[in-house]
Amino acid sequence: MNQNTKDLLKTIADLSSTPTGAFNIRSNGKAIQRQCSENIEIITKEDKTGIDITVKPNTKHESLHIPVVITESGINDLVYNDFEIGANSDIVIIAGCGIHNDGHAKSQHDGIHFFHIDKGAKVKYIEKHYGEGSGDGERELNPTTIVKMEENSYCEMEMVQIEGVNSTIRETTAYLAKGAKLIVIEKLMTHDNQIAHSNMTVYLNGEDSTVQVISRSVAKNDSEQVFHPTVVGNEKCRAHVQCDSIIMDKAKVRSVPEIAANNTDAQMVHEAAIGKINNDQLIKLQTFGMDEEEAEDIIVEAFLN
Repeated sequence: MNQNTKDLLKTIADLSSTPTGAFNIRSNGKAIQRQCSENIEIITKEDKTGIDITVKPNTKHESLHIPVVITESGINDLVYNDFEIGANSDIVIIAGCGIHNDGHAKSQHDGIHFFHIDKGAKVKYIEKHYGEGSGDGERELNPTTIVKMEENSYCEMEMVQIEGVNSTIRETTAYLAKGAKLIVIEKLMTHDNQIAHSNMTVYLNGEDSTVQVISRSVAKNDSEQVFHPTVVGNEKCRAHVQCDSIIMDKAKVRSVPEIAANNTDAQMVHEAAIGKINNDQLIKLQTFGMDEEEAEDIIVEAFLN
């Protein structure tokens, strides 16, 4: 691994050495390191680019790392990753993509992820996106996530875009069976002329299924953000959608939360707020000796954490 690859892995997956347990590290369109565990199997797809991950039933307290890095200009990487999470398992999946582009051509990664989470299984999925580099070539990331949750399963998805990504379109779709619970936390930073769109649709198809969607974002400079989370309640269910954004400079933010109830026992709430940094907070931090830019950075960091 070169130094750029190592630095990106640290940023997107908190890896400074070879991880324990199962992992698959992909760099510039190729798998460069892989390890399976007794309970987690990773197999290369034969019909298209990507991997099949199988977690055995009753697997407990194991982790899976599947980061992707791009350090060459002009790479266009597309992968299809399928996850079969066995019944009553409990695992953490650390994903993410980092792009270092010092060239003039666009570097792009599109990840198509399908999760089948079996009965009683618990999954925590962490995905971080980050871009950097001295070149003027764009850094583009377009993740698609499809989740099918069986009875009484649990999934928590933390999706973070740190900075440096010129363009992203995120598509998320989830189907929840009886008693399933999904928590989605989105955190997003855009700056310069960056564009970020997030489309999400969650179908609450089973009785007592639950979803909570929390989106927090900061838009700076001339960047643009669009959020469109939709929740459809087809049974007795509960849903809460919350979108909060800080807008700065000449940025544009559009938030369109939507809820649709097709059952009289569906309990659904949505809320959205867009606003600038609170002036009282700025003044208070400046009384501690910070300048305005330092104070803004502190407020933004606290808001996204």
